[in-house]
Amino acid sequence: MNILGIDFTSRPFRRKPITCIHCTLQDDALRMQSLEEWPDYESFEVALAKPGPWIAGIDFPFGQARRFIETIGWPTTWAAYVNHASNLGRTGFREALNGYKEHRIAGDKEHRRATDKAAGSISPQKLYGVPVGLMFFEGAPRLLASGVTIPHQYDGDPQRIAVEAYPGVLARQFIGRRSYKNDTRKKQTADQHEARRDLLQALREEAPRRYGLDIDAPDDLCEDPGADHLDALLCAVQAAWAWRQRDDHFGVSETVDRLEGWIADPHLSVSRRPRGQHPLRPDDVIDHTGTISGKVVANG
Repeated sequence: MNILGIDFTSRPFRRKPITCIHCTLQDDALRMQSLEEWPDYESFEVALAKPGPWIAGIDFPFGQARRFIETIGWPTTWAAYVNHASNLGRTGFREALNGYKEHRIAGDKEHRRATDKAAGSISPQKLYGVPVGLMFFEGAPRLLASGVTIPHQYDGDPQRIAVEAYPGVLARQFIGRRSYKNDTRKKQTADQHEARRDLLQALREEAPRRYGLDIDAPDDLCEDPGADHLDALLCAVQAAWAWRQRDDHFGVSETVDRLEGWIADPHLSVSRRPRGQHPLRPDDVIDHTGTISGKVVANG
């Protein structure tokens, strides 16, 4: 099976492109084949349109929290509210999210989905710092327009499948709270480089037990200080795991909230958690540097 791992960005350009790793999955072996960098959204759209069979793990929130959708009064199906958000335009989308927060009390301004709380990821309404809200705005409408299948969320072409990935889940399992990346040159350190090497080595050693996969990927993925290359590989691991669970609902309960969506990872479901493994604590939050803090993120 062809496996894609895609590290997304809310505004791609030459120095911060969308990164895609191409892998093949044969039995239990996930092997990296090549790496692409896309400095614009057109290249991403072309990739989504390529004939299958393939499955892609993509690092952005595919959906918004039910609390937000129902309270703001947007349409209550995934395709309809994604289309509504797209029609607002980037400026209108920003204004809608900022307007929603303006008169709400602290702690009830930005909501997290159930999967965000399990993963320790931030609210898909977030526009500043790590603007995952803008990543949703740019990414989700393109998924919808491409006609791919998103398990439990949208029925499209069954030969082209996309699942939401989140590298932070794997990073926490393998290297704990260590920071392993930064896009700002002055903040890039030798310790982060060592953390990336440790992360890749731990992935090779532990993925057979935790994800049922043997990983074949080169050491030079660790040379990217922003870790986009390494994060793309982690997205591919989550996509490969989901594909191997395709006969079991892609590894998620049928009761998943189809309005919100889900992150593809075995460690986010208590019922599917391997013995001895623990999910992220609800107050763990993984930031853009790959560091996990114990700060509670405001949510509804």
